Amino acid sequence: MQQLLAVDWGTSSLRGALLDGQGRVLKERSFARGILTVAPGDFATVFEACFAHWMGSAGTFCLISGMAGSKQGWLEAPYCACPAGFDEVASHLAWVKAGRIAIVPGLSCEREGIPDVMRGEETQVLGALQLLGLQDGLLVLPGTHSKWVTVRGGKIARFSTFMTGEFYALLRQHSLLARSMPEADGEVDWAAFDEGVALSLRGAGLLQTAFSVRTLSLFGRITAARLPSYLSGLVIGEEIRTQDFPAGAQVALIGAEALTERYGRALGQRGTSVQRVGAEASWRGLWALAQTIHPSWDT
Repeated sequence: MQQLLAVDWGTSSLRGALLDGQGRVLKERSFARGILTVAPGDFATVFEACFAHWMGSAGTFCLISGMAGSKQGWLEAPYCACPAGFDEVASHLAWVKAGRIAIVPGLSCEREGIPDVMRGEETQVLGALQLLGLQDGLLVLPGTHSKWVTVRGGKIARFSTFMTGEFYALLRQHSLLARSMPEADGEVDWAAFDEGVALSLRGAGLLQTAFSVRTLSLFGRITAARLPSYLSGLVIGEEIRTQDFPAGAQVALIGAEALTERYGRALGQRGTSVQRVGAEASWRGLWALAQTIHPSWDT
């Protein structure tokens, strides 16, 4: 029986899972070897050091998603234009080693003449569609650069990127607001987080509401320990405020529990219910792509 080595090679980390013909995870490994730690020309060496023992079997096929396909990665996999589903993505693979190792392309789309891109998230979305049994829907991938993805007929029709996590870090560490907050975030204060979300949802925009971190602290209406959670609510609330979807809509959240829990609470203030999918979305997406490339994969 053939095996798939599914690899998620991002900016700061390298993860791999060995899957059987039915998509079951046999083994998993992770390394602090994101593409930023790899010198040009050393990607093959790093890959061999991490996964040679799994690639030793003649029947093992490898698919790699993420920033390994960027210009700074192992081999550039040019963006595939939306709308795109399994067939379109599979037809745009960049082959490192013919028949054995391939890199999944990122996706691109345009909104009002402005391009947007993703790398790695497309695999998570395609995997989540299978795990949740969806052909249409709105999927959100929270993170440093959050993605809001619209799926129609099993294809990614369009998406938008929001620099929410990065703006939180900038405000938290490098703005006037940082002076009011402790060095470490600490445990999430959910009441403070909810207050931040609520203000953003009814506010005029983050450029105005962010200053409330300063003034609430100045007048002693919120303690310093609660401010990071409050600021997190403000930036996530701002992201959600800008979205156009009807009350009562359902959203699929993909990602780590720590972030999807925050987004689930924030979306709840707009009357939106959520489904959640974790890291398994990447493995399921890569396995489904392997089936698209090799229709007899599980035989």
